[in-house]
Amino acid sequence: MGKRWEVEKKKEHYYKMAKKEKYRSRASYKLLQLNKKFKIIKPRDYVVDLGAAPGGWSQVALDLIGEEGMVIAVDLQRIRPFEQTNFVQITGDFTEKETIDKIEETLEWNADVLLSDAAPKLTGITDIDQLKSVDIAENALKISDSILKIGGNFIIKLFQGEGFEEFLKKVKKKFNNVKTTKPPSSKKGSTEMYIIAMKKK
Repeated sequence: MGKRWEVEKKKEHYYKMAKKEKYRSRASYKLLQLNKKFKIIKPRDYVVDLGAAPGGWSQVALDLIGEEGMVIAVDLQRIRPFEQTNFVQITGDFTEKETIDKIEETLEWNADVLLSDAAPKLTGITDIDQLKSVDIAENALKISDSILKIGGNFIIKLFQGEGFEEFLKKVKKKFNNVKTTKPPSSKKGSTEMYIIAMKKK
């Protein structure tokens, strides 16, 4: 199954595009499409990217903010640096206070945008994977309380299933404008959904 999956992956349209256009991940196109539609990230923004490895979303964010903003990428894995000097990597678990403290220390002021394309290591057991997905989302939303400025924007991925609607209600209490969407570059058959939360209350 592993070899077959690798072959299918290499044939896949967005995987080929990422290789050709030198993006680190096919996931880059998800953020490009989401930002084109909702205009979440703007020039000079300070962006925090949770679960950032291998850096596909951070790469797009760096292009969008230009030279005057900053992208802080957080992940348990190290991320290969970018040419831009306004990129900072924090290696750590964003569910732990120590890592959140590092994010706050690195920011000059509260972030304009918080991103989370993080997903759990899948077990193949739907109920367990869904619970893990919701747990990651809950932690990212909690981080938005402390590091995201009033009026800031938040994009988060969550699998559809148990806990999705309850989590969406929590987001709506904290943000003025909340949408759910699935970009064209999401894999067919995937239950992933993106919550676009704009203008933090």
